[in-house]
Amino acid sequence: MTQESSMNGMGEDALVARLLAQWPQVSHPVIVGPGDDCAVIECGTTWQLLKTDAMVEGQHFTRDEEMHRVGWKAIARVQSDFAAMGGAAEALVVTIFLPSDRPLALWEKLYAGMAAAAKAHGGVLCGGETSRSPEGAGILISVAGTGRCYAEPVLRSGARNGDLLYVTGHLGGSLAGHHLDFSPRVNEGQWLAKMGFATAMMDVSDGLAKDLPRLCMQSQIGARVEENKLPLRNHATQKQAMNDGEDYELLFSVKPEHQADLESTWANDFPRTPLTKIGTCTQPSAGMSFTGGWDPFR
Repeated sequence: MTQESSMNGMGEDALVARLLAQWPQVSHPVIVGPGDDCAVIECGTTWQLLKTDAMVEGQHFTRDEEMHRVGWKAIARVQSDFAAMGGAAEALVVTIFLPSDRPLALWEKLYAGMAAAAKAHGGVLCGGETSRSPEGAGILISVAGTGRCYAEPVLRSGARNGDLLYVTGHLGGSLAGHHLDFSPRVNEGQWLAKMGFATAMMDVSDGLAKDLPRLCMQSQIGARVEENKLPLRNHATQKQAMNDGEDYELLFSVKPEHQADLESTWANDFPRTPLTKIGTCTQPSAGMSFTGGWDPFR
């Protein structure tokens, strides 16, 4: 098989674009389709969010991980995408493929971790499916759900030339444990949507070097990042902050005239959540070139 005929040489974004070309454009009441953190359906004075995410043993967690933490991560990943739109989880369904040779206690711990994440950050388990993994295969966990926005959702497409770029929390070095223990920024995302500060927003799951270009593409802008100002997690490097992924922090843009108001009110309302200005939105031709980040097909 040649590289051109396989997925390995294509990359995730190119593969998804090729597959979606076969589908018709979305239409009302769906107002946001593929390309953002969640799909959005208009529901009167609120907006319903749709999201699905999957975790594969050996790719998103190792066999020897503590299963309570794996369950937490499976739910928190979906909650993080709802947060990136300014919403929160409502109903969740879970599909799992389980090897039959592992002890029952593992599955009990997995579901206890999922329940803990739902209790902490929203969502109710209302269904799903279980099946046995093929011989020699590992665990696969797929979580789908609905969320709700009570303020207009913040999309990836709203940033404009001159807007300022911010991230919450810290970046880099997630494999040291953060990727299994993070708390999705649900309250912060809802606050940004309600206050109207964020012109565009997404969560950082594949690394800043991969996710920022996605926001730029949707907004038709460029971006410049001051790498020396990146908020680094303990012992992380600037390179790791750009490329590691699995940070699950919010990346968003803000009009420059709102900078002072944002920073002062944020410090008052979220004193324990760092907020850092990392760059500026530009014209597409003036933006930096970004390479790297996590891609499952590269």
